Amino acid sequence: MLVKTFGSAVFGVNATTITIEVDINNQGLPGAVIVGLPDNAVKESMQRVESAIKSNGYKMPRTKLVVNLAPADIKKSGTAFDLPIALGILAASEQIQNTDALKDYVIMGELSLDGELRPIKGALPIAIQARKENFKGFILPKQNALEAAIVNKLKVYGAQHLSEVIDFIEGKNTIPETEVDTREEFYHSQYQFEIDFADVKGQENIKRALEIAAAGGHNAILIGPPGAGKTMLAKRLPTILPPLSLMEALETTKIHSVAGKLPENATLVSKRPFRSPHHTISDVALVGGGGNPQPGEISLAHNGVLFLDELPEFKRTVLEVMRQPMEERRVTISRAKMSLDFPASFMLIASMNPCPCGYYNHPEKECTCGPGMVQKYLNKISGPLLDRIDLHVEVTPVPFSELSRASRSDNSETIRQRVIKAREIQQTRYEGTENVYCNAQMTGNQMRDYCELNIAGAKMLKVAMEKLNLSARAYDRILKVSRTIADLSASPDIKPEHLAEAIQYRSLDRESWAG
Repeated sequence: MLVKTFGSAVFGVNATTITIEVDINNQGLPGAVIVGLPDNAVKESMQRVESAIKSNGYKMPRTKLVVNLAPADIKKSGTAFDLPIALGILAASEQIQNTDALKDYVIMGELSLDGELRPIKGALPIAIQARKENFKGFILPKQNALEAAIVNKLKVYGAQHLSEVIDFIEGKNTIPETEVDTREEFYHSQYQFEIDFADVKGQENIKRALEIAAAGGHNAILIGPPGAGKTMLAKRLPTILPPLSLMEALETTKIHSVAGKLPENATLVSKRPFRSPHHTISDVALVGGGGNPQPGEISLAHNGVLFLDELPEFKRTVLEVMRQPMEERRVTISRAKMSLDFPASFMLIASMNPCPCGYYNHPEKECTCGPGMVQKYLNKISGPLLDRIDLHVEVTPVPFSELSRASRSDNSETIRQRVIKAREIQQTRYEGTENVYCNAQMTGNQMRDYCELNIAGAKMLKVAMEKLNLSARAYDRILKVSRTIADLSASPDIKPEHLAEAIQYRSLDRESWAG
């Protein structure tokens, strides 16, 4: 008897419906085989399925058994096909009677040897595809049910055991439908942060620089000695960024779902991601890829912040592979038989010591590095990568008088409101322009339109370029940052004071900076 069940395979951040065809007949040699380009995890499913079937009082057929995963020309991977294969075998061997119900559901889940269901990856994109193809419902492990229930107009049933699913298909029992009020869940947890900018003593100039970075979507690098607070400040950046929109949250959740990074019983990702990979990370782990391509850290940071602590300690090849994704805001993983796109629109925040010992330009401690060591250390970061970083911020240690001061500075909520107002100005400015949403993404033509300087401003920038020996690449960055500073002041024009503040954020472009 031939029976069909339906599952799904995830490629990139999208799902493709897979038809699982199970045929049992008495012609030919006994034995079970899975065809349709299965990987090892799928091939091994037959052992798990057999044990689960027997553990629940059913019989495994001892005749010829063929399982085909169609379409057969795309690779199937992972363990989530266990459940639809098991149900297909039981239906084809006539141990389940109501086989008509199988065509209404997408069914996915990994089986343990006793029939318990284990969580899967990519439940959200699978649910989106199931709704698109007008399936009645989606049956999956209970741990993933809340994630899939984000998708409306699709019935989601979270099961804990194979026997539950069999009884549900046969109509002997019901599985409670999982329902989520997506908007309430989303907006309820958007502003719940454990950390706040009010916790930071002193460092008002650094907070101001990060506010500008958040307001214009600018990349930034913090340069300072150990213990100055670079990491602490960077971790608080997501608390002042504008909240995720519902569409951004859905897109971010899809990426984390595919990568298996969502915690159990999670729904939408409601806060902007903050990813901080270790400096020993490989190229593939950062940008994505592998035999079965998975999103890397830059995609997991999509719509959020990628923080690279101790930037010069990262391998140069790792840093160089980021250059193209930073420009295009997506990464393309190419293989012989397929090409996948992962979104990668993130803010890069990096930190570094000014030299190997960490105390170059320190107000109190003396640098012990030899001649040329500072420049050699800085040269670990290529010019093209620095060219994509708009703000270079020097961080100095906080004096005791600041640490012991009782007064508190602006909290994250206050700063975030200023950032949101600046972003609203930019949203109006770039309305109708594709792929430009903030000042950091401005094109050359837009800079000529929106970054006009008056006579005093042009003269100031000319003097700064000459006196500070600023490189040519600093020119565009200064204009973009000054446009953001003007937006924070709600000023339609870039004034000399906006330019003056922007100029000070180009430390590493000064030819004399490293001595």
